Amino acid sequence: MKTSLHRIPGKQGMAFRRGVVTALAGVAMTLATPMLAWAQSYTLGTLFPMSGPNAEAGTIYSRAVDLALKHIGEDKWLTGTINVKPTDSQGTPQGGAVGMSRLVNVEKVPYALLGFTGVSKAAAPIGDRAKVMMVNGGAVGPDLATLSKYFWNIIPLANQEVEFLIPWLGEQKIGKISIIYVDDPLGLGILSELKKGLPGVGSELVSSYRVAPELQQFSPIIARLRNDNPDAIYIASPNITQISHIIKQVRDGGLNTQLITYGIANFPSIAKLPESDGLIFSSQAADWASSEPTMKRFVDDWRRAYGTEPTTYGLNYYNGTRLYGFLLRGLEQAGQSVTGTHLLQELERVGHYALAGGDARFSNSTVTTAMQINRIRDGVTEKIK
Repeated sequence: MKTSLHRIPGKQGMAFRRGVVTALAGVAMTLATPMLAWAQSYTLGTLFPMSGPNAEAGTIYSRAVDLALKHIGEDKWLTGTINVKPTDSQGTPQGGAVGMSRLVNVEKVPYALLGFTGVSKAAAPIGDRAKVMMVNGGAVGPDLATLSKYFWNIIPLANQEVEFLIPWLGEQKIGKISIIYVDDPLGLGILSELKKGLPGVGSELVSSYRVAPELQQFSPIIARLRNDNPDAIYIASPNITQISHIIKQVRDGGLNTQLITYGIANFPSIAKLPESDGLIFSSQAADWASSEPTMKRFVDDWRRAYGTEPTTYGLNYYNGTRLYGFLLRGLEQAGQSVTGTHLLQELERVGHYALAGGDARFSNSTVTTAMQINRIRDGVTEKIK
């Protein structure tokens, strides 16, 4: 005769029922374990200028992050997903401090992407105290190399760009150079490198003009530049809009002098200016025609998704997001929790990763990468060295 659960009387029946429930719970937990692992999610903080005069940069940075996350998902690198926690830095130090405080205290992110020198310097101490790994793909102030062991640059800094540019200036017999620079770490760093390096190639800095970050009218400086009669004018500002104003006003003022700047000229609003025709600028190397699979995928999918040409800034934030994917995958495989400290240890343990454009090596808070010199012709950037 069959015995059912309901027919077992008294304490014996209660014990039997408890045993069945416990067994079923164990089966459920066993079945749920891989699903819980699969459902795990990670957070990625972004501290980009989404409003204000540098919002163009925030749009490019954000698109790069989205594209990298799409590729990481398609390639099934991780058991879970990465969720972005975006914060608007407004491109200002105050916005950087407020935004990083939110990412640390509210969003609890272990990894954050950020840019702009003033923003980075304001955010870094907050991220450092919370042991959040921070990666910069857009700011180039030389002092960003020493902010924190948790702060890494995936872009060559301004001093590296100028060091690469100076020998070319000597080769081109560009002997007399003037500079318009913002009185901040970026501008002061570029000024220092020019003063130090130009004499060694037979060139000289004949004049320098310090400007406030918010200045938009440059007529008095342009009048003085006419008297200086330099062979080239270097523009050193972190502000996209300000650089555009300087370029236009120099040309409107009748000066046809060679204009030079750093990688900020990669932004379309500068490159597409009619007055930017002939502008020379240094930057990290980027071969948009490369057949290397990761780079080709980035370029093709960027053009397909956004209908624009990629820039080195987009490349950097794509790679900064891709780096996070590599680090997460390493921690998953090691069975380690995801913290800023563990992410940093994983980066230092491996030291190099296959990013778009080639193998990138990380040491002393900065990536080692090749550089190039470019000229803008009819709105298109061409490599000249």
